Amino acid sequence: MSKQVSLKIKRQLDANHQCYWEEFIIPYKEKMNVISLLMEIQKKPVNAKGEPTTPVIWECNCLEEVCGACTMVINGKARQACSALVDQLQQPIVLEPLSKFPIVRDLMVDRSIMFENLKKVKAWIPIDGTHNLGPGPRMAQKIQEESYPISRCMTCGCCMEACPNVNEKSKFMGPAPLAQTILFNSHPTGFMNREERLDAVMGEGGVTDCGNSQNCVKVCPKQIPLTKNIAQLNRDTIVYGIKRWLNR
Repeated sequence: MSKQVSLKIKRQLDANHQCYWEEFIIPYKEKMNVISLLMEIQKKPVNAKGEPTTPVIWECNCLEEVCGACTMVINGKARQACSALVDQLQQPIVLEPLSKFPIVRDLMVDRSIMFENLKKVKAWIPIDGTHNLGPGPRMAQKIQEESYPISRCMTCGCCMEACPNVNEKSKFMGPAPLAQTILFNSHPTGFMNREERLDAVMGEGGVTDCGNSQNCVKVCPKQIPLTKNIAQLNRDTIVYGIKRWLNR
């Protein structure tokens, strides 16, 4: 008998419908990942009972753990489906959508809140692109080395999923935008808008809402030192707050 892969998927038509579980049996192939399993279901949407069903909906793009689009909960852990290899997973492989984001359908969620939070902290460097500004300011080697890990963030949502302070009763923006505040404030040009970013993270849902559970560091696929970044941001906001108070 040929080798098979057992799959259990939490499905939901949309936010207004009840979720349900559906099982699938997929013929095994070497070097399969979770995305390839979902693609097999897409080609032949038949569940483990032999009943015709609808293809499972999910999201993906780069297929090399760069875009973060295919993030889902796999065997209880938030991670990317493209880098989740079947040979390294315990069966049945259980797939669920991220629980901290609004459901779109099946394994696809709406991560818009993450991008809205990036807007709050102004995670960009405003420059006038209408004319040549010449070469940009140089960054010290030490700052480059400290900033690079943060720049690897792909807004995948793993840190949000793992964080106990991100829930329906909290407005905490999550670890990712807080780390991006450090990234853009450390840039010589981004430093010009440093106070605006610090004001944003000192407000509702900002850095003081972090409970320091450190779950974010454990699940981050890019090994970003999120708790270290948040600790630095705490220090920066305290110093900024004291200076602002003294200058009143």
